[in-house]
Amino acid sequence: MDKQYNPQAVEKTAQEHWLANNSFAVQQDDSREKFYCLSMFPYPSGKLHMGHVRNYTIGDVIARYQRMQGKNVLQPMGWDAFGLPAENAAIANKVPPAQWTAQNIDYMREQLRQLGFAYDWDREIATCDPDYYRWEQWFFTRLFDRGMAYKKKAEVNWCETDQTVLANEQVVDGCCWRCDNPVERREIDQWFFKITEYADQLLADLDGLDQWPEQVRTMQRNWIGRSEGVELDFDFNGEPLSVYTTRPDTLMGATYMAVAAQHPVAKLAAKNNPELAAFIDAQANVKVAEADMATMEKLGMDTGLTATHPLSGEDIPIWVANFVLMSYGSGAVMSVPAHDERDHAFALKYGLPIVQVVDKAGSEFDAGTWQEWYAEKSTDTRTVNSGEFDGLGFDAAFNAIADKLEGMGKGKRSVNFRLRDWGVSRQRYWGAPIPIINCKQCGAVPVPESDLPVVLPTEVAFEGVGSPLKQMPEFFQTTCPKCDGDAERETDTFDTFMESSWYYARYACARNDTAMLDAEADYWAPVDQYVGGIEHAILHLLYSRFYHKLLRDEGLVSSDEPFIRLLTQGMVLKDGAKMSKSKGNTVDPQAMIDRYGADTVRLFSMFAAPPEQSLEWAESGVEGANRFLKRLWKMATAHVESGPAAALDVAALDEQQKSARRKTHETIAKVSDDYGRRQTFNTAIAAVMELCNELGKLDDSEQSRAVLDEALRAVVLLLNPIVPHVCHTLWPMLGGAGDILDAPWPQVDESALTRDSLEIVVQVNGKVRAKMDVPADAAKDAVEAMALAQDNVQRFIEGTTVRKVIVVPGKLVNIVAN
Repeated sequence: MDKQYNPQAVEKTAQEHWLANNSFAVQQDDSREKFYCLSMFPYPSGKLHMGHVRNYTIGDVIARYQRMQGKNVLQPMGWDAFGLPAENAAIANKVPPAQWTAQNIDYMREQLRQLGFAYDWDREIATCDPDYYRWEQWFFTRLFDRGMAYKKKAEVNWCETDQTVLANEQVVDGCCWRCDNPVERREIDQWFFKITEYADQLLADLDGLDQWPEQVRTMQRNWIGRSEGVELDFDFNGEPLSVYTTRPDTLMGATYMAVAAQHPVAKLAAKNNPELAAFIDAQANVKVAEADMATMEKLGMDTGLTATHPLSGEDIPIWVANFVLMSYGSGAVMSVPAHDERDHAFALKYGLPIVQVVDKAGSEFDAGTWQEWYAEKSTDTRTVNSGEFDGLGFDAAFNAIADKLEGMGKGKRSVNFRLRDWGVSRQRYWGAPIPIINCKQCGAVPVPESDLPVVLPTEVAFEGVGSPLKQMPEFFQTTCPKCDGDAERETDTFDTFMESSWYYARYACARNDTAMLDAEADYWAPVDQYVGGIEHAILHLLYSRFYHKLLRDEGLVSSDEPFIRLLTQGMVLKDGAKMSKSKGNTVDPQAMIDRYGADTVRLFSMFAAPPEQSLEWAESGVEGANRFLKRLWKMATAHVESGPAAALDVAALDEQQKSARRKTHETIAKVSDDYGRRQTFNTAIAAVMELCNELGKLDDSEQSRAVLDEALRAVVLLLNPIVPHVCHTLWPMLGGAGDILDAPWPQVDESALTRDSLEIVVQVNGKVRAKMDVPADAAKDAVEAMALAQDNVQRFIEGTTVRKVIVVPGKLVNIVAN
C-alpha cells in the first residue's frame, strides 16, 4: 500500500481496469429503469479546452451517480466533425479536412480517456463518417417526398473572389475575412426544411419541458415568436401592397411605408432614379446579422411613390429602409412613428410626419421625444385622432379596426410566427452531400435509397476558392434516376446543425447498418439528462426538438421531445474573462492532468462554482483540490494500516462518536439531494470536506475506529462520481465489496440522525441573548422554563414584564418583554 497519493499510478490502474472489463458498455435491459445521460458532443478542433473538461465532468458525475442508483445508464461520446474550421485548417496546414479531422479525433479521444469519463466507446460516432450521414441523406429523401424539404432563392453573404458563401461572422467591415475583398448580398438557391409547419407544436410543447431552465424556454418562445395580428392591404397602383401588423389599433397613425431594398416596389422606383438605385446597391453589400439590426444605424430613401391608406384613403409615401428584410413577412411594413421606437427614430431623421393615435391618462405626448408609454397597449390607453375608432382601449380598437378591414375585403386576422424555415444547405465542401440529382427534364430528383450514401470525396486539394466538388466531374456528373438522361448531383452540403440534430438518437443504435433508428433507439429515447452551454439555447436545441418530431412522425421514435432535463453549464473564466486564445488566458487541461492528475482537475471543476454559473480558474483552487485528495488518501491508508476495525456497536457510542456518525448520515442525505435534485455538486463536495474535518477529530478508540470505518466507505461512495480513479482504489482497501462502479449508493440510517439533546437559541425581543442544550424530547413548558432561567436572559428581562414566550421546537425561544 502506497502511503503517498500517486495520481498517475492510481489513474492508470483504474483506466486499465475499465478498458479491460469494457465497464461502460450497456445494452437494453427492460428489468431496470434506464437513464440516458448525454453531454453535447465536441467539434474535433485538436485539443480539449477547460470548457470541455467542465461540461463533460458534469455529465460524467450525473451518469455515475445514476448508475449507483441501480439504473441502466447510457453515456456515449462522438464528434461533431463537419464544419468550417476544418476547411480553414486545411488551407493553413495544406492537409485535406478529413485527414486533419481524423488526427484531432484520435488525440482528443485519448484526452477524454485520461479524464476517466464513463463512456460507452462502442457507440462512438463521427458525423463525417458515411455510415452516419448515410441515414441523414435517407431521411432527407423521405422529407423531400413528403414536401417537408424544398428549394427556393435566399439571400446570402457572397464572396465573388473565393466563390463561396460566408457566415455573418466571416464578414469583417463589409469584406471577406480571408481575401479582404468586398462581400455582396446575393440571392441563390438554397434548401429549406418547413420548420414553420411545426411552430405551434414547438411552442406548445415547451410547457411540458419543466426540467429545462426557464431562461432557455423563454428564449425559444421569443425565437418562435407567435403573434396575433392583421394582414392588411394598402393600395399601390391598383395592386395590394400587403403588410402584417400586431397593432391594427394604431393604423390611423401610419404616416409612411417602408420596404426592403429587394422589394419589387423598390426595384420599380429605382429604374428611373439613379440615386435610389445606388442606395439599393449599397445596401446589397452590407452584412447585418438579424440580431444586430436593432442597434444599427437606420438608413432610408424616398422612392417618390405612394400607397393609399386602406381606411383614410390618404396617400402616404413609400420609403426603402435598411431595417426591413425581404426574407421576413412581405418585405414591407406600415410605419407608425408615434407608437414604434424604430419608426419614430427614422421619422425624426428624415422629417416624416408623426401622428399620435394612442393616449394615456396623466401622460403628455411630445412628438420630438420618444417615451416608453407611446408603445403601450394597456388598460390605461385609449385611441385618439382615429375618427370613428376614437376612445377605444387596445382590445376594442384591435377588433373594431380588424372587423372594418375584413368587411371591406382589405384585411384579415392572422397568426404569425417570427420563426422562419430552416435553411439546411451550405455552399461548402466539408459537409454531408445533399442527396439530390438535378435533371433538366425532371427537376430535382432524390437519390434512390440503393445508391446511398452519396459519399463525400476526401482526397481533395482544398484551397478555399469555391467548393472542390464543383471542379470534380467524377463527383457531380451522373444520370437521372427517373429518365436516365444526363444530370448533375447537388454540390451543396448540409448545414452542420443537421448532424447535431439527431446524433443523440443514433448513439442508441450506432452499429445498425440496416436502419436509421430501431427499437433500441426508442428504448433509450428521450435523453434523460442533457448537458451543454447556454449558447445553444435556440438553434441547436430548437432544431433538435423539430428533428425529433420529424422522426416521430416518420415512426422512428415514439416520444415527442428529445431531452427531458437540461443543464446549461456556465463558462470557464480566467482573469475575469472567458478563456480564449485571442485573450491569451487559456489553460491547457493536459498540463493540469499531467501535473495533478485527472481527479484533481475533475474535483476543482465541480467545486469552484455551481454548474450553471461561470467558473473562475485559479491555480490555487486546483492545488487546494489536490491537497484534499492527498488528505483523503492519507486518512484512508492510515486507517487501513491500523488493522481491521471492530464491529459498530451503536449502543456503546459516546457523544463525540454519535456526533461523528450523525454527521456522516446527514452528509449522505445532503449529498444525495445535491446530486439528484439540486445538481449543486460544489455544495456536495463542501459537505464531504466538512465531514472529513469532523472525522479527523475522532480518537483511536475501538468504537471511534468503527465509526470512522463506516464513514470512510461512505465518503468514497459519495465522491466516486466526481473522483472515480482514487475511489476505485480506496474502495477495496477499505473493505468495500466488488467493483465500486456497481456499488449501491449509501443509504441514510435515520436512527443515526436522532439527537439526545438539541442546541436552542434564546432571544429577547428578537435579539439572541443565550444558547442552551435541551433534551430532544423536552416538553414545551420545560423548554420555556429553561430559557427564562438563563443568566443572560434574566439580565435583559429584569424590571420588565414578560408578555409572551414563543417556542419554535428544535430551533429557538423568543421572549417578548417590555
